Amino acid sequence: MRRILSTYQFVSRRLTPELLGQIAEAGFEALEIFATRSHFDYTTQQEVQAMANALSQHRLALASLHAPTSRDLSATREGGAPLSLCEVERVRRVEAMDELKRVIDVAEDLPYSRLILHMGGPRETADPRKRDAAFSSLEHLVLHAHHAGVTIAVENTNSEMGDPAYLRAFVDETRLNGLRFNFDLGHAHLSDGAENERIEKAFAPLRELVVSAHVHDNHGEKDEHLPPYEGTIDWEAAVKALKTAPDAELPLTLELKEKSGHDAPSTAEQLAAASDSLDRFEREWS
Repeated sequence: MRRILSTYQFVSRRLTPELLGQIAEAGFEALEIFATRSHFDYTTQQEVQAMANALSQHRLALASLHAPTSRDLSATREGGAPLSLCEVERVRRVEAMDELKRVIDVAEDLPYSRLILHMGGPRETADPRKRDAAFSSLEHLVLHAHHAGVTIAVENTNSEMGDPAYLRAFVDETRLNGLRFNFDLGHAHLSDGAENERIEKAFAPLRELVVSAHVHDNHGEKDEHLPPYEGTIDWEAAVKALKTAPDAELPLTLELKEKSGHDAPSTAEQLAAASDSLDRFEREWS
């Protein structure tokens, strides 16, 4: 199993060569970079080339990019106006598409395989107008990504438009054949139903088109992004579900939140804890 870490864990700070060195020292082989400009400015060729050099220096591969979810350029991604494919207003939708094209175009100088997208914001309702807007956006973006050698993978979230059944129906009805899914275990654990059945229930509609997964834990109430085994996910059942995916080498990305505060562990300690949790997950997998 390839050890892939999402830089979402450090999205509130710059992704520096020093931080990449710490990630490599913790035993990770590849990254999913969260594309927020204050974290990694994907809009400038100079920064993209510098990132390519730094990744090469530390022998880290770029497995995927996570699309920005906000137009905000501040140090944290939570603050700004949403960046959504589902914008009904055409001008705002085109702005979102243009920004996502910039992310896709990173592949020209820094090749990567997958772009992870959310279908709208965290509370996106299943409005038919938003569905049509998403189709218009994705029809264009899937083609743009294909020419760049990138697969767009939409992630299940806890909104109506991010619901796994909705996502699968969307792909089937629109016949967007190039669109795929990224299965988020933590988000699935927040869905309705019996706690020990949530992962399989969420995975079933997406299974045939899943090309990657996000691995993190929570206690079934909020999106905590904890290391595996620190929440209440039944990891034995989760592994069993993931192993039914068509791709036997399904890329699994550890996507955690950074612990902050006066008594928070150091970066090195948090990376060591992340690596240890992945060790345990790998034993469960094998």
